[in-house]
This record gives sequence, structure tokens and C-alpha cells, in this order.
Amino acid sequence: MGHGGNVIDELTTDHREVEALFERIEALPVGDPGRRALADEMTTELVRHSVAEEQYFYPAVRQYVAGGDELADKELSDHAKVEELLKSLEDRQPEEEEFNHLVAKVKLEVTSHVRDEEGKLFPLLAAVCTSDALDDLGDKIRRAKKTAPTRPHPSAPTTPPANKLLAPGAGLVDRARDLLARRSRGH
Repeated sequence: MGHGGNVIDELTTDHREVEALFERIEALPVGDPGRRALADEMTTELVRHSVAEEQYFYPAVRQYVAGGDELADKELSDHAKVEELLKSLEDRQPEEEEFNHLVAKVKLEVTSHVRDEEGKLFPLLAAVCTSDALDDLGDKIRRAKKTAPTRPHPSAPTTPPANKLLAPGAGLVDRARDLLARRSRGH
């Protein structure tokens, strides 16, 4: 499954990619240094995905779905939990016991969140939006992910307009930090 298409296709593709990253982390032995690189990749993907959802998907749920405010608020609360866990994971090394506990907690939270979105939110939004509106949201999500932060920022705003104004700047800073970190490791 590739990226593209409507918002549901795009977000579902992201979900499958993160699930594959969890599988790759779990396939490596505990303490393997490769687990750190995979955890960093998982963090980047989850943060970019979450920021894009917060900028465009949840506002659409609020606008179009009956009871959308409550549904979006619940999902934003899930995002906050995951972001706090990712922040804690950021400085842990794969040989630390806490690293494994945090990866397991992130997986549990993300799996539950994905089940909610795919089982409830996606069908509800698809039922009330035109295919053109869903396609437009897919395009917006893809654009947002390109400038989104790559590291967790638990205290960042999660609702428009503040998140749309601040996320690209945080994303730029994060990508610069990522580049410097790769250089310092000799990559």
C-alpha cells in the first residue's frame, strides 16, 4: 500500500507502516542497538502522522461528524499519551529495561488508537464527506507531514490555528537536529 489517495487511504497506510516498525523492533533481540534506530524512525512517523491528523483530520471530524467534538477530543487525548511516552523513550537506550517497557506501552496505545480510527472515525467521516472532500483532506495530510516535527513536543498546541502556525517551525528545527545527529554518528 503506497501513499496517496484520500485521507482514509493515507492514514491507513501510515498505520500499516507503524505496525511494521513495531514488528521490526520486536524481531530484534532485546538490547540490540538497531532497536534505537527503529524506535527513532517509529517516533518520527508517529509524530508526523499525529501532527497532520491534528491539523486536518480532527477538525474535519469536528465539522462533519455528529458528536465530532467528543470523538476528536478523545483522539487528541490518545495522542497526548503517546507523545509523552515517545518523549520518555527519546533518551532511553535499547539495553535499558525501561526502553522495552516504553516501546510496549507505545504499541498498546497506538494499537488502540488505530482500532478507534479505523473502526469508528474513518467510516463516520466517509459516510458524510464527498469523495472530493476526502481527497482534498488526503492532499492536506500529505503536505502537513512534509513540514511536521519529527520529535515529540508534548506541550505543543494540538488544535488550529496555533498548531498550523507552530508545527512547521518546530519541524524545521527538528529536521536540522536530525541532520546534525546523523552527522555526529558518522552517517
